[in-house]
Amino acid sequence: MLHDSVAKHDATLLMETSRRTEFCLHSWGANSYGQLGQGLVEDLTEPRDTTALTDRAVRALSGGGGHTVAVTENGEVFVCGQNHRGQLGLGHNADVSTLQLCPSLNQRVTKVVCGWDFTLLLNDCGRVLACGSNAYGQLGVGENVTHSAHVLVIESLEEPVVSVAAGLRHSLAVTDSGRVYQWGRGLFSHAKRALGPRAVPPHLRSTVPSLVPGLDQKISRQVTAGSAHCVCLTGDGDLFLWGSNKRGQLTAPEPFLSSPTLVKRSLLGNEKVLNVCSGWTHVVAQTESGRVFTWGRGDYGQLGRQAPTGQDSKWPSTDPSAEGPNQEARLPAEVKVLRGATQIACGSEHSLAIVGGCLLSWGWNEHGMCGDGSQSDVCPPQLVSGLRPLLIGCGAGHSMATCAATADSRQNPATTPPH
Repeated sequence: MLHDSVAKHDATLLMETSRRTEFCLHSWGANSYGQLGQGLVEDLTEPRDTTALTDRAVRALSGGGGHTVAVTENGEVFVCGQNHRGQLGLGHNADVSTLQLCPSLNQRVTKVVCGWDFTLLLNDCGRVLACGSNAYGQLGVGENVTHSAHVLVIESLEEPVVSVAAGLRHSLAVTDSGRVYQWGRGLFSHAKRALGPRAVPPHLRSTVPSLVPGLDQKISRQVTAGSAHCVCLTGDGDLFLWGSNKRGQLTAPEPFLSSPTLVKRSLLGNEKVLNVCSGWTHVVAQTESGRVFTWGRGDYGQLGRQAPTGQDSKWPSTDPSAEGPNQEARLPAEVKVLRGATQIACGSEHSLAIVGGCLLSWGWNEHGMCGDGSQSDVCPPQLVSGLRPLLIGCGAGHSMATCAATADSRQNPATTPPH
């Protein structure tokens, strides 16, 4: 999610470009459920044009464990991929391998975020809409609904919402007045283990939006989420984190933080933070001068820098004393090649960024989501050739980018299906 000034610049660019050109929506990576929108269910290790939405500018892209949602500049919603819990909002539970318009939405949608098997949409009136699994209360509509293939309005969020986030099994929202709400029991088991006999706070166990304590004196503007942690960015550039800290993603020594805890600016070059995004267990933050810092789990290359010696391995340790992250892994460090990025998006363990109009990728690459034609993890960030993206998005194991269509891009072998 972008800081407001960057978002406005990109929106203006999209509108100006849309008046004079066609668009290409490219996708690559994991595709077991057709989430790439290519009409097939085979992984792709290089970007390929979906041939969809060529007459529409896309303003938002997001993906979940196996599904994809695209929002156009006109507020239309297109979906594809896994749909076993109704996460596509189509009124049925069948998977879809090409992008389809969601016909039940008769309102303009402006933003979308995807959890593992659910979807949250924000309309132009600030209402939050939800569909998919509600097994953990992540839809915010109470416990009576187990899942919904129809889009539901979260009625208890009465104030207009400006930012939404979806974790693995929990959700967040920021209202126009700057208050933060959380719902879904995705963090409950982590909190229960950490807090012992103490009661788990309401915001960590509620199935309807619950006010997050500890931010009363702050005006929040943006939220993002990992698999079991939460991130909040305030209007004055402060970053607050809470939830699981198993991989050092909270920059703190405690294994779990039940309430928002400030990240010291000294860890981020003594600068304000303007933009933040999160993978499952790593965080990426951009400061006011354009510097990009990463921290958390790094053993797949998802930090975009060399993981410290002793960083937790890909396989869980059988030694309890070795489970936690070491001190060096908890500390944010700058990834200089990403300085000045205009957009950054995180999947579960991989990330994309637009820097100087070019697309860079790094991290976990088992399904080809880094787009380099291989299945080897990528570190440091590398150029994805053949693409000049306008907008990027990630799913757990797949990637998407919209580009302005030109004769060169249509003929580029890296962006067209092989013969």
